[in-house]
Formats: sequence, structure tokens, C-alpha cells
Amino acid sequence: MGKMEASDNSSETSKGSMASSSSRVEMKRTISLFSGVAINIGIIIGSGIFISPKGVLRGAGSVGLTLVIWAACGVFSLLGALCYAELGTTWPSSGGAYAYLKAIYGDLAAFLLLWLSILIAQPSSFAVIALTFGNYCIQPLYPDPSCPPPQIVPQLLGTAVILLLGLTNVLSTRLTALVQNFFVVCKLLALAIIIVAGVWQLFLGQTQNFENAFEGSTFSGLGDALYSGLFSYAGWYSLNIVAEELKDPNKNLPRAIYITLISVTIIYTLANVAYLTVLTPQELLASNAVAVTFGEKVLGVFALIMPISVALSTFGSVNGNMLTCSRIFYVGAREKQLPSLLSMIHIQYLTPLPSVIITVLLSLMYTFSNDIYTLINYFNFVTWTSSGAVVAGMIWVRYKEPNKPRPFKVNILIAIVFVLASIFLVIVGTIDSPIDTAIGFGIMLTGIPVYFLLVYPKQLPKWLSKIQDAITHRLQRLMLVVREERP
Repeated sequence: MGKMEASDNSSETSKGSMASSSSRVEMKRTISLFSGVAINIGIIIGSGIFISPKGVLRGAGSVGLTLVIWAACGVFSLLGALCYAELGTTWPSSGGAYAYLKAIYGDLAAFLLLWLSILIAQPSSFAVIALTFGNYCIQPLYPDPSCPPPQIVPQLLGTAVILLLGLTNVLSTRLTALVQNFFVVCKLLALAIIIVAGVWQLFLGQTQNFENAFEGSTFSGLGDALYSGLFSYAGWYSLNIVAEELKDPNKNLPRAIYITLISVTIIYTLANVAYLTVLTPQELLASNAVAVTFGEKVLGVFALIMPISVALSTFGSVNGNMLTCSRIFYVGAREKQLPSLLSMIHIQYLTPLPSVIITVLLSLMYTFSNDIYTLINYFNFVTWTSSGAVVAGMIWVRYKEPNKPRPFKVNILIAIVFVLASIFLVIVGTIDSPIDTAIGFGIMLTGIPVYFLLVYPKQLPKWLSKIQDAITHRLQRLMLVVREERP
């Protein structure tokens, strides 16, 4: 990576302090294979496994089809992750799908993804996780379903955790990774308790919920069922977003993906077997906190473990998402598609401070939404539209540039299946939730005039450029951040 400097007219004070310290101000490759796996698992295993079982069962209509969907979602996510492993080793840049869209399709396509990520995908994802954290934290205080807690309480708790982890991400990438490692262990232990307790009940002969397992199956709600299941696996692409901070990415990126997706698919499927062993389909559908209901039936006096464990799980997921989301904005600004301030990093902590701040602010706005499942639909529309387009572009580049170096190469049939499945997901999601899809598509279209007015021109109008420079320089001095000078 190149030297770091302030924006075009940065202060001599910043340059002098940099020169006096013989070290360069840059983000380092500090993420090991273990930490990479922890980041991926920590992001994937967040709120989804604790809120999506209800949505999957409601859409599938039967226990048997529910379990099939959970396993299928894991396999599909693994296929996508393997395609991203090739993309991440072919274009070893941070930014994930944004970087690949830019390399394959050009600036406009990349900016539209950035626009959707800023306005919909990332904030809505944070909101779902933060609200789940808040709901599970206060669940023991409101055990009676007929007397739910005031909505403002989980919203404030979600706000608090976002602010706390925003601070952690500012202080150190290494500290963030260590926090992630700790909470991954905690959430895996929690899921192990659920799985062992459920398997024990199964061993004792509690199999009545699996009799005539496919009775009642329906395909009318398949789109919502798949969206709920796939939301639980969301994050399989996260390590690509921080590829520049991963040690030996050509080896560790594919390894981390294999370890993560195979492990999570097994864990999720077994966890749902456990849920459905203990809870009848009617009980699961009636519960707004399935892990708490599960704990109350099988753990007795130890039932408090469940809400605490879910809170820890979502806490770790917010932490990992904060790490990756801020890097998307950082890379977008570095490519001159967002204000230059967002491409700057702190001269002492070596973290993208402005990007973390904007991530926190946008997330807090969505945290005060009351409709979690609409937020999930928004998130999935962006995810599968962009992922399908990226992998389709990868197939095209295979044909166009067959000799391009590819340290990791996936079977072309896997890529084709993933693209077709992404198209299918967008179609069935549109059929099941046309208004949500229309809103997402409409917001994407609003990015086109923004791009041609503010991004495409080589130079902004002088009056606007002066205002932007003045604001950038003032905030740069306030935050003690400088910008990377790319080689």
C-alpha cells in the first residue's frame, strides 16, 4: 500500500507528524485465518437463527420442507461464497461486490450498489440485528406474551450496542477481531446447548413433530421462506470486503469460506431439528423469541441462558458487520464515488474513522423501525440482485479474459447455478413482496441522476467544490485522519 497523505490541500502539521514518526499510516494485514473464520461465522450467526425459524416455517408450511429449506439455503450460500473466493483472489481488493462490479461493469453499476448499500442494505441489516439484541435482552423481564415491552426499550438497547461497537471499531482492527473471536466462541456454545438439548429429547423418543413431516407443505410462501432462511446465512461474502487486511488471502480466503459455510449449515440444520423436536409447529409460530421459548421448555431454572446467549450472539454480529460495512464506504470513497473524507483513516488507530461514524449514524436511523421482516426483504433484494450480477460478470470475464490469473478457480457450473438461483430468488421475492421490491428498485433508480450530477463529472462546479473542500479540511483536522495515496 502507498503512503498516506491528507486531502489535496492537507495541513503541513499532519505531514510533519507523519514524517517524524518513521512509520506509514496504513491499514495492516492483521486478520489471520482463525480471525477470518471468526469474522465470517460471527457475522453469519447473528440474529437470523433466532428470528428466521418462524419465517421459514410460516412460508414452508411443514416441518419437513422447513428443514429442507434450511439445508438448501446453506448449500446455496456455499456456492455463492466459492464464487466470491475466485473473485476475491482475482481482484484482491477490499470492498467485496462493490469492487468486483466496478472492475467488471464499470463505475455506474458499482455506484448503484454503493447507493443501495448506504440507503437500504447495510442500515437495514444493522437494524434487524440491533432490534433482536434489544428484544432478547429484555425478554426475561416480560415473560407474558400478552404484555410485550414498550418498543422504545429494545430500540434504545440496540442504539447503545451500535454506539459501543462503533467505538471498538474506531480504536483498533486487532481489538475488533479479538472481540469477534470471543463472541464467536460464546454463540457457538449457546447453539451447542440448543443442539445437545434437542438431540437428547429426540433420543428420549420425542419424535411426534416429525411424523408426516411434509404434511401441509406449500409453495405459495416459498419466496418468504427462502428469504428468511437466506437472511440467516447473510454474511457469507463478508471476508471479501476486508480482503486487503487478510493475511495470505489467496490461501486463507477459500479456506475460511469452506470452514465457515460447511460449519454453519450443519449447525443451523441441527439447531432447527432441536427447535422442532421440543416445540410443536404451532408453538414455534406463536413465539417471537424461539430460543427463549425453547429454553423455558427444556432448561428449567437455566432458561435464562438463552436470552443471554442470543444477546451475545447478536452483539458479535453487530461487531463483525461494523467492521465490514465501514470498509465498503471506505473503498467507495477511495474510488472517488463518495466524499473523500470517507477514504481517510486515523493517524494513530489506523482505522477508517469517518466511515465507521457514518455507518453508525445510518444504522441508528433504521433501528427505530418497527417492521423487521420488511427490512429483511429490503436487504435480500439488494444482496441477491448484486450477487447474481457479480457472478454473472465473473462468468463473462472467464470467457473474455481466459488467461487472467486466478489463484482460486471455481467450477463454472457452480457459477451458472448460482446466477440462475439468484434470478429465481429475485423473481419469487418480487411475487411474494412486490411493494418491498418496487421500493428497493425505485431507490436504486434514484442513484442514476445522483451519479451523473455528482460522480460522473470530472470536476464539480467551483462553488460546490469549495464548500466540499472546506468541510473536508475542517473535519479532517477534527478527526485527525489522512487519506491514502494509491500507487
